[in-house]
Amino acid sequence: MEELHNRLLNVFNLTAPRRGDGQESITVAEWAPLVDIIEDDKEYLLKAELPEMRKEDVKVTVENGVLTISGERKLEKEEKGKKYHRIERAYGSFVRSFTLPDDADADRVSAEFKDGVLKVHVAKSEAAKPKQIEVKVS
Repeated sequence: MEELHNRLLNVFNLTAPRRGDGQESITVAEWAPLVDIIEDDKEYLLKAELPEMRKEDVKVTVENGVLTISGERKLEKEEKGKKYHRIERAYGSFVRSFTLPDDADADRVSAEFKDGVLKVHVAKSEAAKPKQIEVKVS
């Protein structure tokens, strides 16, 4: 029930309620990176925000027409002499899957990772590109 309550708070962008002693009830967020999907005449581009992650911690796969981005953002270990007062950023494993459109070429997928942003390029198939047909006048 508490999980449902927390999800509703997230949906309506509300803050967590305060306990009777004036402190906030802290909940751990589910980790799912934000993704933009952009299309032009040559390809689809997926841009995923993966702050403070390394490319070794991210995996991109394509199988049966589904592109999957998965990985794990690890929680920093508490160091001696440092005390955490609040941890609001989400950590842990994540998986995001996207069904590829019919005109996507699953054999021509590439990925790059820079400045905390994963860019996945999915080329469009040659058959999907429009062909101009000359109309002859008789």
